[in-house]
Amino acid sequence: MCVISLGVSLIIVDATIVGVLLPQMVDGLGLTTAGAEWITSVYALVFAALLIPAGRAGDLFGRRRLFLLGTVVFTLASLGVAAAQSGGALVAARAVQGVGASMIMPAALSTLNTLFTGRDRHVAFGIWGSILSGMAALGPLLGGALATGGGWRWAFWLNLPLGAALIAGAFALMPETRGRPATARGPLAEIDWTGGALSALGLGALVWGIIEGQTYGWWTAVAPHRGLSPVPVALVLGAVLLVALVLVERARAAAGRPVMLDLALFRVPNFRHGNLASALVNVGELGIVFVLPLFLLGVHGTSPVQISLALLPLALGAFLSGAAAGRFGRRVGPHRIVQGGMALEVAAVLGLAVTLSPSTGGLGVAPWMLLYGVGLGLTAAQLTNVSLADVPPERSGQASGTQSTARQIGAALGIALIGTVFATSLGRTVTARLADAGVPAAHAAAVAHELRHSAGTYARDLHADPRRAVEARAADRALAAAARDASLVTAAILAGGLALSLRLRPSRPGRPEESA
Repeated sequence: MCVISLGVSLIIVDATIVGVLLPQMVDGLGLTTAGAEWITSVYALVFAALLIPAGRAGDLFGRRRLFLLGTVVFTLASLGVAAAQSGGALVAARAVQGVGASMIMPAALSTLNTLFTGRDRHVAFGIWGSILSGMAALGPLLGGALATGGGWRWAFWLNLPLGAALIAGAFALMPETRGRPATARGPLAEIDWTGGALSALGLGALVWGIIEGQTYGWWTAVAPHRGLSPVPVALVLGAVLLVALVLVERARAAAGRPVMLDLALFRVPNFRHGNLASALVNVGELGIVFVLPLFLLGVHGTSPVQISLALLPLALGAFLSGAAAGRFGRRVGPHRIVQGGMALEVAAVLGLAVTLSPSTGGLGVAPWMLLYGVGLGLTAAQLTNVSLADVPPERSGQASGTQSTARQIGAALGIALIGTVFATSLGRTVTARLADAGVPAAHAAAVAHELRHSAGTYARDLHADPRRAVEARAADRALAAAARDASLVTAAILAGGLALSLRLRPSRPGRPEESA
């Protein structure tokens, strides 16, 4: 459990640590809003695209072996991130980090799902949920401390000794487990290469379209481009590839051939509803962690440590409630814990949306983040348990990969969607505010462009120039409005997750978590 916890902690922290480091990265590497989103979302995108085939590979070749290989890849990629000198190099290294993470996560989860039963299962998944939610919030705190002390690169240099310790721990303590043995054709023949390619390309096209919509235009290309924007083409292509994925997997299953995405798993009600709810939970969490640091920096010039302290209550709430969720789950049922946690998440984000204003600082955000963290800890602690409880043990690897994929799809799309809402609202609102103040349209458009494409950090340049007080006040109001809009969209998405969680039911008698 210690080895699994450290491995998952590393990959979860690196998924969210970038949020608080983004302002420094934007300034240091001259990134646009789209570039900032890609640094965060490419990790989740590659992670999501490879999770299911990685889970199948763990079943065939050994889960500890996959865990070790993933740790080596992740550690070497962290070296590339720390040494990157351009936005392109940074995005590429983050993509390789996603490859390593895609091996670590399903190997850890399927090992957990296989080894722990009875009462220990509740405790183990309580620890798992605390890590998923707490480390996601603790990432910004660690990033802020490291960025303030030595710059954003130190957040990734630190992965090198931690990765080495993880490799040693896995060799010494982690047992090897496998799923069903491969057929006479060999393990490589058991991997669905076509399904993996369709998944990666389909998700990549979909997320690219969402991220780049504000850059190229949602239908007609914006200047200096002309004609039809590539964005609708990418979105349609992504949808077609994902539909093709479903059709190919269905045909392969009917023919008795190995599949990457086992559609039969979705006949299990809790697995189906739990995976959809997991995706929506991650949309909310990653979207909020992406937007709030940009809002606080733009309006207040808040340092990384102060931004992190604003988000610290989220981590504290998640750790405390996640640790208690297993005990409460045995009394009222894990599905009830998930439903209560989702309700708290919706209430917290709505409260944040209602109270946000240009004067809101870290202390104003903190109470809502504490409430959100409590709800997130309860949800994450038992949602994975409920989702996997009715899955046959021999299909644990594929099911674990699918469940983790749902979370990472939510992360990638959440950052893209919430980031797009934030940037679009930012540009629209600052233009309207400047028009009301009598600023010429051409000048207002230039300010809106700079503010939108700098992810809001241009507001600090406006505040630094006393002659631009009108533009600075308009930027502050626009940042607050954009954060409110992003929070409202997040609340609506989480409400969908709450509706899905209401369809979760107690696991069937005889499943592992009920045998003690």
